[in-house]
Amino acid sequence: MHNFTTPKDAAHCYTIADLRQLAKSKLPRAVFDFIDGGAEEESTLQNNLNAFSHYRWLPHVLNDVRDVSTHTTLFDQSMALPFGIGPTGGAGFGHPKADLALAKTASQFGIPYTLSSSATTTIEDIAKVAHGRLWFQAYVLKDKEFFWQMIERARACDYEGLMITVDLPVGGKRVRDFHNHFSLPFKLTPRNLLDFSSRPAWLIRLLTHGVPSLANLKGLEKAATTQASSFTKLASTVGKNYDPAFNFESLAKVRDRWKGKLIVKGVSRPDDAKRIMALGCDAIVVSNHGGRQLDGAMATLDALPEVVKAVDHQIPVLMDSGIRHGGDIAKALALGANGVLIGRASLYGAVAQSDQGAQRAIEILSEELTRTMQLCGVTKLNQFNETFLKKI
Repeated sequence: MHNFTTPKDAAHCYTIADLRQLAKSKLPRAVFDFIDGGAEEESTLQNNLNAFSHYRWLPHVLNDVRDVSTHTTLFDQSMALPFGIGPTGGAGFGHPKADLALAKTASQFGIPYTLSSSATTTIEDIAKVAHGRLWFQAYVLKDKEFFWQMIERARACDYEGLMITVDLPVGGKRVRDFHNHFSLPFKLTPRNLLDFSSRPAWLIRLLTHGVPSLANLKGLEKAATTQASSFTKLASTVGKNYDPAFNFESLAKVRDRWKGKLIVKGVSRPDDAKRIMALGCDAIVVSNHGGRQLDGAMATLDALPEVVKAVDHQIPVLMDSGIRHGGDIAKALALGANGVLIGRASLYGAVAQSDQGAQRAIEILSEELTRTMQLCGVTKLNQFNETFLKKI
């Protein structure tokens, strides 16, 4: 593990770890921990990160790797890179332009961008500035009228895909948020006010742009706050609005009503994957929410091969959680993924330095992926397979 000084800006970041350190230096502890942390003991978060180190490369040599292509296709459309930007809620608490920066950067690099239901920028505002492939991630809400209204707004803005997150019937217990007095909706307390004032540049942006809100969930925030009887209950209050009754029949109704691509995120079991595929869904994302919900869950990289086997190439399988290097992306592809989604990796850049930070994150992953391909003796992504890896 390297121990370098904190980079002064995104241009001096050479790894995602550098961008993480830059973000940490610029954000109050409560805000950084909200982005960086996981549920309970954070064992799922660590499992996701550690899983990649359990697979070692067995590279081919003596191949001509002067010309390497990172292009792939998803839903019969070309992608310049085999990854997209996954949904990350509350990005605006780190930087007011973070959501916009991520969306614009995705367009520039020719990859999909997924807007979270709990983003701080609206469905419509994202569509105005990002002219690439847009997906909208919808949390399943108890208020079905509100739920369908969000989906209709995404359809009206020509979002290509709808992503339904199914691993979140209730909100996870994120202990860091409790200790830091960090909540959604945003609340000021004596403890976090001192924390916020320790980062004056961040605080000035907050005062200039106003306190961020969950722009696509306006109307639900008030209900969540009035339901909370203590601060502990107030943390992650959006979780109070999730529908724990949502099931396969409910998902079938979404499939019937949404005519675009339907992506189901939060799958780790092959039997669930088969049932989801049978409903006519267009893609599956193997995910455990980046370790932010169920603690002690299997790492997504370890769950990936069985899900890939279950769907048998009939629909694309993506994965997220724990990806911090271009080599991690290559390992997921070698284990059968059609592509991956990144979350914290690009979010660290966006909250640290808006557009420049988001762009630097994609550059780092792209450069690392290309180098990994060359060092493994491959020139096209579909040449990766399980023979390149040895699990230890």
